[in-house]
Amino acid sequence: MNWNSLCRMAEGVVEDVKRRLPEVVREAAEEVPTAYYARPTKEMRTEGLEGDLLGLFVGPNRLEEWDEGGEGAPPEILLFLENIWEEGGGNEEGFREEVRVTYLHELGHYLGLEEEGLEARGLE
Repeated sequence: MNWNSLCRMAEGVVEDVKRRLPEVVREAAEEVPTAYYARPTKEMRTEGLEGDLLGLFVGPNRLEEWDEGGEGAPPEILLFLENIWEEGGGNEEGFREEVRVTYLHELGHYLGLEEEGLEARGLE
């Protein structure tokens, strides 16, 4: 699967997920951008992230304040599409499901949920 196809498919899944969310959650989801990478960058890996990571939420969560003029990254969801493709078994159906679950997991972090809360909701 080529990069452009993976991006288009992932963007479509994320938009579909957002449309299906309850309104208050959908509004929060619209606040945080989603970026698409093939895999974690070299810089990310030197910061201790694993190379097979599927997604990552960076920046302060919705419950924390972020000073646009201050230090630190703004809130953002990162999806690593080649890793998700592999995790999904190298097929479109598996990829779409992994994008959905990974996006919801990272959105949960933006909403302030920790790993235990995400696991309780089936988003581990």
